[in-house]
Amino acid sequence: MSLPKTISDHLRLPVLGAPMFLCSGPELVIAQCKAGIIGSFPALNARPQEDLDRWLSRIESELAAHRREHPQAKVGPFAVNLIVNIANTRLDADLEVCVRHKVPIIITSLSAPRAVVEKVHGYGGIVLHDAIKVRHAQKALEGGVDGLILVCAGAGGHAGTTNPFALVNEVRRFHQGPLVLSGAITNGASILAAQAMGCDLAYIGTRFIATRESLASETYKQMILESKASDIVYTPLFSGVHGSYLAGSIRAAGLDPDNLPAQEGKVQYRGRADRPKTWKDIWGAGQGVGDIDDVPGVAELVDRFEAEFQAARRRICA
Repeated sequence: MSLPKTISDHLRLPVLGAPMFLCSGPELVIAQCKAGIIGSFPALNARPQEDLDRWLSRIESELAAHRREHPQAKVGPFAVNLIVNIANTRLDADLEVCVRHKVPIIITSLSAPRAVVEKVHGYGGIVLHDAIKVRHAQKALEGGVDGLILVCAGAGGHAGTTNPFALVNEVRRFHQGPLVLSGAITNGASILAAQAMGCDLAYIGTRFIATRESLASETYKQMILESKASDIVYTPLFSGVHGSYLAGSIRAAGLDPDNLPAQEGKVQYRGRADRPKTWKDIWGAGQGVGDIDDVPGVAELVDRFEAEFQAARRRICA
């Protein structure tokens, strides 16, 4: 394991709960950390921007209280996701708040985050960067990031198309630091498989949408329970970048998921208000939805992960 011991020593399972736009909030993060995994959320979920400071204060306060009350428990650190892009006008303000709170882990997306890395390293934090291609991974490492999150085929949101075996093996040729694997990981056996492939952590998003602490609507959660891998549509139509979405949410927006236009400009709407909003109306999910059939609390789910993880280990060692 190449994770810093300041992180690995506090984990019950090698899991990072992915930051999910409009789904991850303080309740989900706190529950994940209390359960002994890393919890995270996108800074942009805190709205208005001033709420980010309040969210971080609440997370820190509740986790500190939990550690005092349960001194023997594994309590995971938390992470905040920052979008490093000129279109994110909040980046500087959000980074300033994260630096003030000394957020243990910053997850960066899109551009190589050299300026972010310098500030996070200044207080002893680490930076993990999303990458869907080898080229993106190399650029991020040149920018000084500590580790990589490989968003492989089958992941939700803005996923890549590369097979996880291929991407992990290529990246491990030039990077021996922290490595996180994303893509249809929904159970303890898959977490163990990520470790066996040479990754430090499993990056789990969709499975945590369907939990009681998630900010997702009940309709969204129910659609995940009813969906299979074949119900995931991979298209650049809604955000301009290829992403994985639930076919049911596309139908609900009045579009045919099996016959989508190649470009958004070819979709005719009466006005701007009629356009379905990506993430709010068009819901993201990964191909692991077919393995999800209930909406438990996070604590129960992580207990299940651990039992499955240990059972898988025993099968291998038998």
